[in-house]
Amino acid sequence: MRFLVLALLFCLSSPALAEKVAMVIGMGAYQNVPGLKNTINDANRVGQKLEQVGFKVTYAIDATQAQLLQLMDRFSFESETADVALVYFAGHGVEVSGENFLIPVDAKVANILDVARVSISVNQILKTVDHARKMRIVIIDACRNNPFGKLLPVEGLNDAPKAQGLAAVNPEQGTLVAFAASQGQVAMDGRGENSPYATALMEAVVQPNLEIGLMFRRVRDEVLAATENKQLPWTDGSLSGEPFYLAGTSAAAPEAADDPRLAWAAAPADTETRMRALAEEGDTRSMIGLAYMAQNPDDSRYDPKLAFDYMSRAAKAGEAVAQFELAQIYERGLGVAPDPTRALELYQAAADQGLPDALNDLGFLHFQGGLGLAPDQALGIEYFQKAADQRQPEAMFNMAGMIDAGFIKGQGPAQAAAYLYDALRAGSQDVLDQLTTNADAFSAKTRVELQKILQKRDFLKGKADGQFGPSAISAIRLAYGLTG
Repeated sequence: MRFLVLALLFCLSSPALAEKVAMVIGMGAYQNVPGLKNTINDANRVGQKLEQVGFKVTYAIDATQAQLLQLMDRFSFESETADVALVYFAGHGVEVSGENFLIPVDAKVANILDVARVSISVNQILKTVDHARKMRIVIIDACRNNPFGKLLPVEGLNDAPKAQGLAAVNPEQGTLVAFAASQGQVAMDGRGENSPYATALMEAVVQPNLEIGLMFRRVRDEVLAATENKQLPWTDGSLSGEPFYLAGTSAAAPEAADDPRLAWAAAPADTETRMRALAEEGDTRSMIGLAYMAQNPDDSRYDPKLAFDYMSRAAKAGEAVAQFELAQIYERGLGVAPDPTRALELYQAAADQGLPDALNDLGFLHFQGGLGLAPDQALGIEYFQKAADQRQPEAMFNMAGMIDAGFIKGQGPAQAAAYLYDALRAGSQDVLDQLTTNADAFSAKTRVELQKILQKRDFLKGKADGQFGPSAISAIRLAYGLTG
């Protein structure tokens, strides 16, 4: 990670709350379309299992559109300081013009244009989780028959809802969308009190030592077996390079949990065995995890050459995280001869796929000049902006610093403060340290604007005077997600 404008302090502070939050939505008692049998049972049971493994769960059972929107707004704010945010939806869903819509209980349509007006889009659901700090998961158990098929006068309309199934989505890096059934398939309700998908999900989420990528593979296999291969769950999107266990792991937590090398080294032995098999099948995330394991010099599996081979295979397959990691290897000469040209190519490849860390690093390289590039402040700012748009903490901090220093025309203290606030909410320890120990590095006007934001969000009760005394520092810590 690269910070550009201000020198940061890297002292330790109290950890942020490692919170897991979930919103569980179940729709069954529909008022204007056929009801569903098991969706409420599925939602309540899935929610109970999530609570069992430490999630704070918000329930939306048989909610109207207005009620659901209100709950989503509250949940979105809560998810900003959570490590993981998860949404589970069980109910009716339809695809219109390539976009997926989830149907509240009060939805009533007279024509095709009404679907978007009375429903909740999957894109809206994605926005409620997209500010979570480490992991964002949306689970859609809504691939049932289109409930509006016989109600809508669709003659001559090419955009009529399809008879069944939902469309693919394209979530941002670090977000996973899981569907109960593949495109064009119908998710079964099952013969018991819960659907096959919900049953498999409930069993999987409470299993400790089960890494999330392997967890969804287990769910897929269980549903295929339960439905005699008639229903194939699928996932869309990409996970981060760090391992994540919804139910935790029995291994001791590494001291530097954010270091993927240490995190993957602590993975259970059976996870490693499964990953090696998947890597041979071409699974790029398994390759990356195995590469991280082999990069840890304090581990008996330390093998720089093997790490390089795995990361190279994943990068060649187009995996952005691997391209970014391999770029750092070539830039620093970690086990290979330094190759600035190759490093720059890989940074660019990862940035072209929208990887926020790569965008931020390219911003630094262009702004300062590096890897043979001539300094180009305007291009550097463009890359910082793209990374900041994805809430990359270092990029948001860099934008705040440059605005405060006058590098960006047309933007001032209010915009700089907004970036600082968003970087705090994104969980940047370095921004927390800077604002609580060295806030004078920013102008008084920017400090005042930040205090105004903290007041608006009810974190700060004192004055917006640009003085960062005990009251302001307490508000900053609260915004970051700390208590006390």
